[in-house]
Amino acid sequence: MKFVAKEDIEAPIEFVFDDVSDFESFQRSAMRRGAEITRTDSLSEVGVGMSWDVAFDLRGRRREMAVKLVEFEKPTEMRFEAESPSLNVDCWIELIALSRKRTRIKLHLELKPQNLSARLLVQSLKLAKTNLTKRLQLKVADYASLVQDKSKRHA
Repeated sequence: MKFVAKEDIEAPIEFVFDDVSDFESFQRSAMRRGAEITRTDSLSEVGVGMSWDVAFDLRGRRREMAVKLVEFEKPTEMRFEAESPSLNVDCWIELIALSRKRTRIKLHLELKPQNLSARLLVQSLKLAKTNLTKRLQLKVADYASLVQDKSKRHA
């Protein structure tokens, strides 16, 4: 099952990429919402090979995933793979420079169930796909607005 959301941001592509690749900020934000995140690699610089163990509550159950950064091409793209015993998630972020001060961010998510219970979960998500896609689009738009505001303050 695939989801895609995109939004245009009034900020240079390098600025947007730097913000998108600020993993510590995303980690703190997720932890404030109740997720448990542990960095599992020993890399000193941001790049391919970074990995995390993540635990969070979803639909009344505790979910655990191992997340790995598998592609990192500054300033245009990064891709993550998240694995759990029941569900694998492929997530990639694409940045496209529309002009020197305008960037399009595109978020792709693909859910791949690994067992029967995950298939049932994905099937129930398919029933709500339109609503979930709208919610994802709103989240991406909110994020784009935040980055745009940061860019204006930074300039």
